[in-house]
Amino acid sequence: MSDRLRTGIDVLDRKLDGGIPAGSIVALNATPASQAELFLYELTATRGTLYLSLDRAEQAISDSLEQSPTRTGQPTIRHVSGEAPLDNAGKLVSALPETSNLIIDPLDVLEAQEPPSRFRSFMNDLQNHIFNTGSLAVLHCLNGRSVPPLRDTTEHFADVVFDLNTTISNDEVENRLAIPKFRGGRAPTNVIKLDLVEEVSIDTSRDIA
Repeated sequence: MSDRLRTGIDVLDRKLDGGIPAGSIVALNATPASQAELFLYELTATRGTLYLSLDRAEQAISDSLEQSPTRTGQPTIRHVSGEAPLDNAGKLVSALPETSNLIIDPLDVLEAQEPPSRFRSFMNDLQNHIFNTGSLAVLHCLNGRSVPPLRDTTEHFADVVFDLNTTISNDEVENRLAIPKFRGGRAPTNVIKLDLVEEVSIDTSRDIA
């Protein structure tokens, strides 16, 4: 598929020749103590979105979207819980309509399910459905104190990988985005310095690395 789907983040869409190829899976790697959720929230403003939350309750997600300073949409929010999160998430994903967004936040809960073959099966089904519907899936992958052993599998399935690095330097919080993988397109070679105070934008106070 050559069609591009906007991410809702102007700085990224410009650098990615209009957006992400339709039918793609994006892995967004970021520390839990970061503003990575702004990427998810801004995506909801682009088209119909199914937001699957594996940790926080539906109301908590809804409240965060309502209070967010950036532009957001009105996604369908579902809290995936219970003893079979892979099965429950799979049923919801299978009903995703054409040209939609899917957000899974965070993916870690599904990556931790046993046996590993069940997660691989889920990812294969997800990849097929996202491609067949010309949709866009963004998987929020937490890079915290521990990383699920199947994170390599996730990044292998992903068509695009966003690595958001958040550090504290010289009394300032600095955010840098790298795109080391971009299947079906040309990945930017430069790391992008971002301002994540109210929305995702380029940090104009410093040169782009």
